[in-house]
This record gives sequence, C-alpha cells and structure tokens, in this order.
Amino acid sequence: MIKLIKGGVYYIGGKLVKENVAFMREAQKLEAVKGTLAYGILSSHNKGDSENLKIKFDALVSHDITYVGIIQTAKASGLKKFPVPYTLTNCHNSLCAVGGTINEDDHVFGLSAAKKYGGNYVPPHLAVIHQYMREMQAGCGKMILGSDSHTRYGALGTMAVGEGGPELVKQLLGQTYDVARPKVIAVYLKGKLKKGVGPHDVAIAMVGATFKKGFVKNCVLEFIGPGIKNLSMDYRCGIDVMTTETACLSSVWETDDVTREYFKLHGREQEFKPMHPTDPAYYDGAVVIDLSRVEPMIALPFHPSNAYTIREVIDNSREILGMVEEVGNKLKGDCGKPFKLLDKVLPDGIHVSQGIIAGCAGGTYENIAESAEILRGKGCGCDEFSLSVYPQSQPVFKCLADNGYISSLMDSGAIVKTAFCGPCFGAGDTPADNAFSIRHTTRNFENREGSKLGEHQLSAVALMDARSIAATAANGGVLTPATEANFTKKVKKYYFDKSIYDRRVYRSELHPDKKAELVYGNNIADWPEQIALADNLLIKAVSVISDPVTTTDELIPSGETSSYRSNPLRLAEFALSRKDPEYVGRAKQVRAAEEERRRTGKLPQAVLDEVGIRIAEDTMFGSCVVAKKPGDGSAREQAASCQRVLGGVANIALEYATKRYRSNLINWGMLPLVCKNFDFKAGDYIYIENITGYVTADDPSIPAKHISGGKVKTIYLTLGALTAEEKQIILKGCLINYNKR
Repeated sequence: MIKLIKGGVYYIGGKLVKENVAFMREAQKLEAVKGTLAYGILSSHNKGDSENLKIKFDALVSHDITYVGIIQTAKASGLKKFPVPYTLTNCHNSLCAVGGTINEDDHVFGLSAAKKYGGNYVPPHLAVIHQYMREMQAGCGKMILGSDSHTRYGALGTMAVGEGGPELVKQLLGQTYDVARPKVIAVYLKGKLKKGVGPHDVAIAMVGATFKKGFVKNCVLEFIGPGIKNLSMDYRCGIDVMTTETACLSSVWETDDVTREYFKLHGREQEFKPMHPTDPAYYDGAVVIDLSRVEPMIALPFHPSNAYTIREVIDNSREILGMVEEVGNKLKGDCGKPFKLLDKVLPDGIHVSQGIIAGCAGGTYENIAESAEILRGKGCGCDEFSLSVYPQSQPVFKCLADNGYISSLMDSGAIVKTAFCGPCFGAGDTPADNAFSIRHTTRNFENREGSKLGEHQLSAVALMDARSIAATAANGGVLTPATEANFTKKVKKYYFDKSIYDRRVYRSELHPDKKAELVYGNNIADWPEQIALADNLLIKAVSVISDPVTTTDELIPSGETSSYRSNPLRLAEFALSRKDPEYVGRAKQVRAAEEERRRTGKLPQAVLDEVGIRIAEDTMFGSCVVAKKPGDGSAREQAASCQRVLGGVANIALEYATKRYRSNLINWGMLPLVCKNFDFKAGDYIYIENITGYVTADDPSIPAKHISGGKVKTIYLTLGALTAEEKQIILKGCLINYNKR
C-alpha cells in the first residue's frame, strides 16, 4: 500500500529513480533540486539567502481562539494596520462552552480589529477556517501562514504553514518567517481508489507509515504522479489537510484541469496556473502510495498514527483493542473506573457509541453526499449510537440541502449541524467516559476530545473516513468498512453560491478604518510584562514528563480552556492540568521566589539552601518543563506562553516534536534546551553561568550544574541553531520586548 524510499530520488519521465541509479552529475543534481514545486514557491517568497530562508507570506489566517492574542501582541509591538490580507474566522469558540459572554466578546473584538486594521471577518457558523481559505483565498504558487496547525492548502497549489501566533505577529510587523531550507519529499500517487475508500483512509495510512519513523518531520511533502488525476478536489484536500499529522512543515500538489475547475467554480479562475516539477526533479526521499491497494482504515486511540485496516481490527478485535485498553488504563491510573474497550466486542461485532463527520477534513461536500447515499433508506438506530454531521461551510451546506442530501441524512436519524471545529478538540459532541467514538476529524490524542484524566475521564476516539462511519451507522453502530456497503458512489454535482459570503463576510482587507476602536470584553487581557534574560540562570524542573511524546493538548488542554485564551493569566491556571496537576502550584512558587529576588536583590534563603552550591548574586530564577519530545500536535502558542506567564524560562528535551513548538518557546523568550540524556526528576535544579554569552555566541555546548537529591554533576546542553533575530528575542525576554526596541 505504502512504500518509503530513503535517500535521494529523481523524478524522471513520470517515474521515481533512486539517486544511485540515476547517476546524475553534480551540476545536473543542482538544477534538479531547483525543479521541485516547493523550491520554486519558497524561492519566490524568500528575502534571505538560498539556504537560510526569510519568508514573506501572501496572506494570513486565524480563528477565534488565536486571533485575540495575536492582535494584542502585535498591538503591544506597534501594529498600525494589517500589511497583508488577514482573515479572522470564528469556528472554534462558536459555542458558549463555559457560559457567560466571553466567547462572543472575542468575536466582537475580532470584528472591531478587522475594521480598525483592515482585515476580513467570517462570522460564527459560516465556515470552518480552512474551507473558507480554500474557497476564497488560496491560489496557485501562493504561500499562506495560519495560526492553526492544519493550515494546508497544497492541493490548490498553495504552500501553507501552520504556526504559533508569534509567527503571524512577525508578518504583521513586516518581519519574516525564518527557516533553514526544508527537505522536499515526493509523495508519488499511482492507481485509483476502490469504491468505499475515501481520503481519510489514504491519509491515515500515510500518517501510520511515516509519523513514528520521523520520516518527513519538518519537510515539505510534494504530491506528484499519475494517481492525482484519479482524485477529485475534495479527496485531494481531505488527504492534504492530514499531512500535518505526519509532522511535515507544509505540502504542495501538482495542479491540473481539476484544480482549474475548482477555481473557476469559485469565481477565481485567475488564481489557477499549471504547476509541475521539471524533468528531472530531485527529492530528498519519497513516499509511494498505491491508491488501488488502500483499504478502509482506522486510527485507534490515542494518536492518528495508530493505524490499522478496519478489517484487521474486526478480525483481531480482542488482541488489538486489548492493547489499546491496556494503554488507556495506564493513562487513567488506578483511580476511578477502569478504561474498557473490550466490552464493545459483542458476538455481532464491535459496537461504537458515536459517529462524527466534521471540520476541515470531514465536512466536505463529497464526504457527506456519499455518506448520505450509504445511509439512504436505512437508520442509525434508537440505541446508544448517534451520528452528527457538520458541513464545513454554509455554501457546502446549501448545496447539500438543495441536492437532497441533508433531508436524506435527517431521514436516517443523523443530526446535521452548522460549520464548527469543536468535535476535533473537545468543545462539541464530546463522548462519554469509556465511550468509543469514530470521527472523520483530524486528531485523537488522549487529552483532546473531552477527556480529563485528572478527573478520571477518558473516552476512546478513533479516526475513520466518513464513508465507513456511514456504513457503521447503517449497521446500527457495529464497526463496518464502507467497502462492504451497497451504495451508489455517483453524487450530484456541487455548485458554489458566493452570495452567502457576500451578504455576511466583512471584507476590508488592506483598507483600515483609522477611526475604528477595538472593542474589549471583560475577559480580554493584555500580556503580563516579561523581563530580559539575566547573565546567570538558575532553573528548577517543576515538571518532568517521561512519555515518548508530549502533545500540546497535554501542555495546555483544549476544550473548555479555549474560551480563556484571551486572558493569559486565567488560561495559565490550566497549564499541564491533565498531565501534571501539581505543575501550576510548583511553577508559581518559583515565580514568587524570582519576584522576591527582583524586589530585594537576592533569592530567598530557602531556595539557596536547597540548591546547596554557590551561585552568583545576579542570578535569574525560573522554572522549566522537562520532556523527551514535547510539542506534537497543535500550533497553539499557549502551550509555551502559559509556561512563560508562570515564570518559565526554558524547556529541556531530547528533541522537539515540531518546529512550531520550538518557535513558540523562542518567541516567548524561553530557552529551547536539548540534552543527550534524560536524567531529571521534578525538583532538580540546573544552574548555568553566562547563559547570555552562550546564546550570543551560538555555542554548541553549554555546561551546566545539575543538582539532584543533593548531588551535583556537570552536564552539557545545547540550544541548536538560532537566527540572529531569535537570539535577540530570547535575550530581550520575548517577541514583544524585542519589537519594543
């Protein structure tokens, strides 16, 4: 189904040829490197040198749990107007999940910001962030930066990147996105999908084959090959948006007449241009996907890479679900009721509690229309199983309604709702404790879709394609692959009604209203002041996480906490709450000691006694989180900023799961330290003299004193590569301070 090719490959005559077989001369290779789509797009947006890129994006986009913080940060740094098209969507905090007015207050703020600074504002329930950008902003050869990790429009020839909010702030202030030229990995598609196999099946198989190996981490995926012509645009977008889960940096696809027709349908044919790699083109590796061999897939809890075929799970249910149940019980611990999955295995099959088809991945026209065909004349049943469907935009919803698919779904017992991203991160249709939910959404992390391990609540969320979810619904909630369903794949043609947006979307991009004022709700607060890095640094490890990977959902939970993202101090109270409930209290103790040092000129004696070694009088004191591989998942900057607000000065890791999390640490003035050995316990101290010198000098090895249990040893840490600007941001204490120079 999927083959990984390590090492260089050439794309010659429509086929992949390994570098050691092609025998190209060095000059030919250098030209072939420039022949990829990614190289051309990056180069046309680059203000730096050929290897150290400084990217200016064509457009920006944020949703309603990120744009308030971004605008507040940019405002504190001197923002006067949006210099590029910036779209503010409202698809994450669309519901008043916590009661009160704070969610809608953020929306009012967003509209006022679009007026004041010259941006676009998409009201709640009108479209999810990425579908609106596909429909109205993407274009061949463009680059778009979004403050959501699933910012991916590669199927439309647009290289899009999901990053933390500070990177958007930089663009708003005329600065650049700095990154070493990424490797480019070919994703070679061949063959044709069989009936009942959808885009999520391809995506889950791809994530399963690549993520754990780190095969495409921080690379650009470039989709090429003869199989592309056999995929509709909905299918292409559905695969493309899930590339985020491979840990790649971005993606881009060859374009063709299907791409042209998409832009024409949306009244933007001028945004199309044919895009193909040169012959030959050089890639740093390849992923070969035979679409004809892809089967209906399921990503079992607790990660999108935990991939199996549905038939494999059905045939080996007790063994495979038993392994997941064991992992769940380790997560849940000894308190509360045990986590159970095997109780879903009954004589007639595996019983599912809930089905969801939603968001940027699931809510496409074809996903929902084909699901309606699978369910036609059948019912979801009157027992525990329920099915909810969220079309990803009002234009998609309207066409589904006009073509009869909404009525058909309602006849089957499905509940149809408006455009909303909540089911993907635990703010809508959250399953019950021990429930088994199947979802055509993007993620299924352990601490994401409503689970609260601190309160002994853990649901089991699996990812599946909409077609197999519909087949399961038609079978009364018994897990069923869509290849075993009897239905017509042919669906009525989609049309796009732009008037829906014309009558509701506020558009004033690049036309600010100087008289407009920002409208603040009571929950919207400024960022607290951060101080510059001192020459000497004492760090206390207040949380040590030994898991192989730590997600941003564990660092700062999603769900109901999202409503507080406009208030840094209130949000910080939730930091690590589902992973290490004692973290906030420990971090506050360190912060209080540092505040006393700044008032009195010296650290409390209790801290000095505990450290037990002589330290310089002007030593700054801060906390850190130690984790093996932190930052997988969301682009949310709050995973870092909450630590900073609580007095955090560093993370220590074996490696960082994503570039965007490391960038968030840097932009919030925190040291992204790397260690070779994971030998830390909560309460340990790390003392570094002349840290500012090491940052400035870009020294590859930083000596530090590690104090643990009264014993002192010298360890060596590193910061990795830092740009000149990143060094200054760390030294100044955060991006806001840097821009106040």
